[in-house]
Amino acid sequence: MKLDIGRLIPYTFLLITISSVNQWMKFPIGNTVIWWSIYAIIISLFIAAKKNYYDSSNEKSIRFLLAFLVWNIICIARGLWVAENYWEWKNLVGVGMVLLLPFSIYISANPSLVQNIVSAWMKYALPAFFLMLPFFIAGDAIGRYLVPVSFMLLFFALLPLKWKIVMCVATVFVIFSALNARSNVIKFGISGILGLVYYFHRYIPMVVWKSARILFFVVPICFFSLAVSGSFNIFKISEYTGGEITARVSDQGAYVDENLAADTRTDIYQEVIFSAINHHYVWFGRTPARGNESKMFGDYALDVLKTGKMERYSNEVSILNIFTWTGVVGVCLYFLLFFSASYWAIYRSNSAIMKIVGLSVSFRWLYAWIEDFSEFDLSYLFLWVMIGMCFSKSFRAMDDLDFKYWIWGIFDRRYREIYAIQSPSIDTIPENKLTIE
Repeated sequence: MKLDIGRLIPYTFLLITISSVNQWMKFPIGNTVIWWSIYAIIISLFIAAKKNYYDSSNEKSIRFLLAFLVWNIICIARGLWVAENYWEWKNLVGVGMVLLLPFSIYISANPSLVQNIVSAWMKYALPAFFLMLPFFIAGDAIGRYLVPVSFMLLFFALLPLKWKIVMCVATVFVIFSALNARSNVIKFGISGILGLVYYFHRYIPMVVWKSARILFFVVPICFFSLAVSGSFNIFKISEYTGGEITARVSDQGAYVDENLAADTRTDIYQEVIFSAINHHYVWFGRTPARGNESKMFGDYALDVLKTGKMERYSNEVSILNIFTWTGVVGVCLYFLLFFSASYWAIYRSNSAIMKIVGLSVSFRWLYAWIEDFSEFDLSYLFLWVMIGMCFSKSFRAMDDLDFKYWIWGIFDRRYREIYAIQSPSIDTIPENKLTIE
């Protein structure tokens, strides 16, 4: 009997859900080798899905994604000559698979596959959340587990009433269960705001969509330039305002006051940049085998791991990881794929929903300069799902009514048939008909 890859892929996301919170579980499941094997199989399934589930007419739009993927493969290959010890080989394998996640384009550009992925997660993983909750150690795990909820918030206006309530309750729970998990609060908050934009989309001129997109791309570069020049450092905002933003949070069973505006990024930026300059890997990166030289965190690698080097293999800030592993070349390609993905979604689509998805991708470029871990987890994978949607001619051909049936089909199979009838065939839609203004 022939194996149907399309039926397997939704269940791989259930496995990734577990691995995404494994480090916060009282009883971790599996080990590194087991999870590496699972990740390798998942990437192989993504690649194998190309034959039957990927529309080759998308090739025109994904050239920057493919360029980034090729450069990542080159950096991984370079890492074979760079790695010198067990931990560097381990980092090369683990990070290497993270850098291969753009292969998910072969599944995320297919509306039916994405629908099945989210449907399977809602059917199995969401109910299982309540069973797993007592086994979580830290509040941060809650937001990491419920990432698909933040994805669904983008389509909030089109959700059935029952599921609107579910998404609202889940979002409130994520935010208030751990206010010190700032990344979860920000991601869910922004997704919620973007989802509400749909209610007003008829009154939003195209110039506003375009301007918001550009703003997300320009802001981090401007703030970075101001910080380097010494004029203004956004991470030290409490020094300029003269106050702190504190909240009472749980820390290992005890409640403490934590400054939510504390600067936890400036020193990391300085270490990463000076490491690259001092060791001459600014342009092409140090490959996924190596990390940046670090006085703050390097003692662990030197004394505990016995690597003989004071390095940190990855940081909380996604863009700094891309820079360390793939250099300025990788960062530029990363920028171009985000920029082009959001362009196709906002300029060349038939629905307000795709414009909202495009803005979400633009925001994730901005947020990559603040945090957004580069890991093989739900958060990073759903980022690639959104990028794939932006590049997908099938998704961009859908109007808002198509999206309504597509969304409802996630929860009820009957609507999948209606969507199949209503949705136009991509073969019948000329490329110039996917242009707004």
